[in-house]
Amino acid sequence: MVNMTDTPLSVEAVQKSPQPGSSKTNLWVKRGVPLGTLLALGLLPLLQIAFNGYNYWLHMLLYVFLYIIMATSWNMIGGYAGYISLGHNVFFAFGAYLSGMVFVFFRISPFLTAPIAGLLAMLGGLLFGLIGLRTRGSTFIISTIALVLLMTELLDNWDLSGGTNGLPMSMISLEGQYAKIPYYYYLLVIMVLAIITSYFIRHSKFGLGLRAISQDEIKTEVAGIPTRRYKILAFGISGLYIGMAGAVWGSYLTYLRPSIFLPVVIGTSIVLMAILGGKGTVSGPVIGAAIMIAINELVVAKLGATELNIVVTGLILIFVLLYFPEGIVGTLKAKNRLPSFLDWG
Repeated sequence: MVNMTDTPLSVEAVQKSPQPGSSKTNLWVKRGVPLGTLLALGLLPLLQIAFNGYNYWLHMLLYVFLYIIMATSWNMIGGYAGYISLGHNVFFAFGAYLSGMVFVFFRISPFLTAPIAGLLAMLGGLLFGLIGLRTRGSTFIISTIALVLLMTELLDNWDLSGGTNGLPMSMISLEGQYAKIPYYYYLLVIMVLAIITSYFIRHSKFGLGLRAISQDEIKTEVAGIPTRRYKILAFGISGLYIGMAGAVWGSYLTYLRPSIFLPVVIGTSIVLMAILGGKGTVSGPVIGAAIMIAINELVVAKLGATELNIVVTGLILIFVLLYFPEGIVGTLKAKNRLPSFLDWG
C-alpha cells in the first residue's frame, strides 16, 4: 500500500493537473467549432433560396474563400519552407485564362476544366521551381516578380487571350437569385481541400523537412534531407488549388483581363494575409485572410473606396508586427493563449 505521506501533492499541483474529461472537452472544441462553422457555411445558401436578399453575403464569402485558398496555398512554400514568393497570382491568372479560353472556344464549362487547370498550374509550378528555386532570399523574390511580369506581357500581347482588351465570358450558373450558389459551393470545396492538404503536409515527414529548410537549409541538406526536391514539390503543390480557384473565379467575374489577375497588389496581399494570421501555421492564413478582407470591406463601407483603405491596412499590419511578431495564431500559440478551436497544428 502506498503511504500518502510519501507522495505529497500541493494544491497548486492538483489545480494544474489535467482534470478528468478536460482533454476530451478540448478535443471536442478543437474539432467541433471548425466543423460547426463549415456546416453553417454549407447551409447559408439555403437562406438565399428561401428568403433571397443574401447575395451580398454570398459574394463576400466567395471573396473570403478565394483568398483563404490562395493564402493557404502560398503558406505551403512561403510559410513552411520560408521561400517568400510574390508571384503566386500567376497561378491564379493561369487557371482563369486556361479554363476561360477553353470555354470561349469549345464551350466546356470551367467547373469541368478547373481540376485540369489546377493540375497544369501545379506542373507549371514544378517547372518554374526547377529554375527559380536554385536561388534564395531576395533573388528568389525577384524571380517570382519577374514571372508575373512575363505572364502579364504574354497575355497583353496574345490575340487568343484578348490582349489588353480582355476576354468576355458568360456566367455558367443558374439565373437570378441562385446565380452565385454553384460558385459558392465550388470554392468552398476547394478551400476545404486546400486546408486539409496544408494540415497533412504540416504533420508529415515532408512538412517537417520543409520547416527544417526554413530554419537552416544548409544544415538540413547536410542531414540528408533532399531539400531541392522538397522545395520544388512544395512550390508545385502551392499552385494546384490557386489554379483551380482562378478557373472558377474567372467564370464568376465573366471577364478576363491581365489587370484583374496579375497586379502586384494581389501577390503581396496573399503574403500579408498569411503573415497577419501566422505563416507556417495551418489556421493562420485562414484567420489572416478573413480579418484582412473584413477590415478592407469595413473601411470601404465607412470611408469609401479611397486611399484611406491602404492607410488603415498599413496601420493594422504595423500593429500586428509590433504586438504579434509571429502573426496572430503563431504568437498566441507561443504564449499558450491560442483558443483550442484555432489550434490546428
